[in-house]
Amino acid sequence: MNPDRSSPSHRLPTVPPFDSLLPSPVQAPPGPRLPALAHRMADMPPSAVREILKVAERPDILSFAGGLPAPELFPVDEIAAAHADVLREHGRSALQYSTTEGFGPLRDWIAGHLRRRGIAARPDEILITSGSQQGIDLVSRVFLDPGDVVLVESPTYLAAIQAFAAYQVRLVAVPSDDQGMQVEHLAQLIATHQPKLIYLVPSFQNPKGTTLPQARRAALNAIAADHRVAILEDDPYGELSFDGPAPRPVAADSQGNVLYAGTFSKTLAPGLRIGWLWGDAAIVRKATIAKQAADLHTATLAQRATANLLQRFDYAAHVAKICEVYRQRCQTMLGALSTHMPEGSRWVAPAGGMFVWLQLPAELDADALLPTAIARKVAFVPGSAFFVDHERRDFVRLNFSNQPPESIIEGMRRFGGVVSEALDAG
Repeated sequence: MNPDRSSPSHRLPTVPPFDSLLPSPVQAPPGPRLPALAHRMADMPPSAVREILKVAERPDILSFAGGLPAPELFPVDEIAAAHADVLREHGRSALQYSTTEGFGPLRDWIAGHLRRRGIAARPDEILITSGSQQGIDLVSRVFLDPGDVVLVESPTYLAAIQAFAAYQVRLVAVPSDDQGMQVEHLAQLIATHQPKLIYLVPSFQNPKGTTLPQARRAALNAIAADHRVAILEDDPYGELSFDGPAPRPVAADSQGNVLYAGTFSKTLAPGLRIGWLWGDAAIVRKATIAKQAADLHTATLAQRATANLLQRFDYAAHVAKICEVYRQRCQTMLGALSTHMPEGSRWVAPAGGMFVWLQLPAELDADALLPTAIARKVAFVPGSAFFVDHERRDFVRLNFSNQPPESIIEGMRRFGGVVSEALDAG
């Protein structure tokens, strides 16, 4: 990418603001003033993706906006059988309160799974969470006070921006390139800002799709350990590798300062809301106490059903099937972009995951293009939502996992037309 490109953005004068496409808020009847909200709510942005999905979920729109796995790959029958088994054999326990740490057999399976990926995990170092998003929140509760600094990639996962905003911290961006975080900047940024935490998605990153090389992972671990800074490795996409085994996690070489957030949302089904947090047992214990105050425990039935499913189910073969389908869809999108995007556009082929990060020709503004795209019945996420420092408006995140190849081709044809017409209008 070329982060220093400084050509002025071209905004289409006839395009209405995107906000005008959203449903109008319901006006409350006159009444007494509401109580004052917490100061932190002033700094909490809404999720750009969730707002866009209010429009993009219309059945007539080809949406590449949400980070959605392919629903036709959900193992619905197997999940149904697992729930039926649990309810038949252990129904009373499955419907009862449970321990905050999580269902023991599920923690055992996850620990073994992490060991196969190189992380020396024990069940007592694992906390079951309500999706990996809760892992980000719990780590924030444990580590961060108002005014603390978190180093994040530029761009970074927008829901992490939301989560950190709740704790009134300051986010400082670390530059990135086509291979992810540029870790050579870390030592100086740490010396300048004294961060409490480094947050990154090192494998098939959201939004860029980049994968941090092993040499950079080793350097990241060394720098963070040397400066006594915690790392939160968010790895929802790491198993979705198109070419060879999944990347070795940063946490595999932890010196006690790495927390690892994982999830079944991208490999089984997001509706299960089963994720986990791994790390030093003492830190995970603090996160467990924080979770007790949040939701007591992750849903007992979902945990037991997931454990039952993993015992009866070839998980590795299922993930391999997902990877092959997503590889084909990614290749379809890259080919369609080559066919339909005008000169001056740029993208890098991801080696896994669910996203392509597209850079538009310099004079275009992705936020301004979105209403026109919606009118042409195609949706994307403007890249500006993923930046925490200097806002960039010439990027687009495209999700390829949730559309079949024929829809991807048609969607990129429509989107290419929107971009070409905007160039012509300028």
